[in-house]
Amino acid sequence: MLFNSYVFLFAFLPVTYAVFWWLRHASARYIWLALTGYVFYGYWDPRFCLLMAFTTMVSFTAGLGFRRYSSPWARRLCLLVPITLDLLLLGFFKYANFVLTSFQDTAGLFGWQAEVPVLRVILPIGISFYTFHTITYIVDCYRGVIQPTKNIFEFAAYVSLFSQLVAGPIVRFRQIEQDLESLGEADRTRWLGLGIAYFIWGLCEKVLVADNLAAFVDPALTDSAALSTAGAWLAMLGYTFQLYFDFCGYSDMALGLGYMFGLRIPINFNSPYKALDPSDFWKRWHISLSSCLRDYLYIPLGGNRSGEWATCRNLLLTMLIGGLWHGASWTFIVWGAYHGLLLLAHHCYGKLWDVLPGLVRHLLFFVLIVVGWVFFRATDFSMAMTLLSAMFTPTPGIMVANLQVFLVVLVGAAWWATSGPNAQTALAEFSWKPAHGFVCASVFGISLAIMAGGRNSPFLYFQF
Repeated sequence: MLFNSYVFLFAFLPVTYAVFWWLRHASARYIWLALTGYVFYGYWDPRFCLLMAFTTMVSFTAGLGFRRYSSPWARRLCLLVPITLDLLLLGFFKYANFVLTSFQDTAGLFGWQAEVPVLRVILPIGISFYTFHTITYIVDCYRGVIQPTKNIFEFAAYVSLFSQLVAGPIVRFRQIEQDLESLGEADRTRWLGLGIAYFIWGLCEKVLVADNLAAFVDPALTDSAALSTAGAWLAMLGYTFQLYFDFCGYSDMALGLGYMFGLRIPINFNSPYKALDPSDFWKRWHISLSSCLRDYLYIPLGGNRSGEWATCRNLLLTMLIGGLWHGASWTFIVWGAYHGLLLLAHHCYGKLWDVLPGLVRHLLFFVLIVVGWVFFRATDFSMAMTLLSAMFTPTPGIMVANLQVFLVVLVGAAWWATSGPNAQTALAEFSWKPAHGFVCASVFGISLAIMAGGRNSPFLYFQF
């Protein structure tokens, strides 16, 4: 179910909200959030609710095991078994065909004829996100960072929370544990205005900016081989801002929905295109993923505690896995390696980079970001190389359609992303006033009009 759809805005959300606040006890609200989360998730394909329920039960049982057993071997068992099952399920649904086809292609390079089966597997939406939710919960229980919950409905509500279920943010249990525990005494009006403001802000980012950019960018990149040098650059600039406003819009709507239900979901973006270097970028882009990779992969690998060589290895390995997390394709792995190399370069030569004026660093690093998105957007290496060739060698060809209108949207998006305010800065001292209601109603009405015109589309990160 899409946030930017009529069924969500005028049916699912009002009913879920009204019943949630009508219920008085925390347990009843847990049950309602879990049920509505499964309805929200099963709206696309109900079969995959069973997969999420299985993952939930396994992780909850592991949590109970941590409460019951104190011996090291039992605790390691409670850690390893559920994580192994989670990763096996994720690996089968997301990476099985990728591994098989990669094996076949590699065998072909050596002249071997390897016929491998192609599995007819549908990738469950959001499996990467809720798998990370359960894994972080298990690891935090093992480390003693949190006390495992004894309430299955509380844990099911956490895993299936519809606001962040299918495209993040990746919320750790400890980040909303306090709000979950006090859900029975939550004040409906405390964060309602702030929640509406965040949701409308995100809806504006998605519908008014990202979807309008998509109307120009998607057709251009579908025929990427025909683009001229200017056309290739403009198309990739458009995609750069389309991706940001699409994903940031979803995250801001998720934050807003969380506030409406008494839950403070952590921010996921902090104006990443204002970054001056790779390290700064990954503190601003998809913050929930980058912090998870840091805390549950990079630091356990040794972080920067074992010398320069180990630090470089850990950085690169972390970013390779981060790229693979995004999708079962070598282009995502290359994208991860690309950003890993940028982080390595900044780690080794950051002092030289920091000597440059801020504006120069901003512009140069932004160009590097755009180049990296080529691999992220390309369906294969042929498309990536075609785009890069057009971008860096004079190439005749076509331009993005309706260029004048596209440039207006592009310039507006570029200003907002690189110089304008983000949701958390704009709403930092938010206090609901009548003028806010007028602005929210106006933006909501414009968004509905655009949605009625058929321009609304699924969020790009649904595919991950």
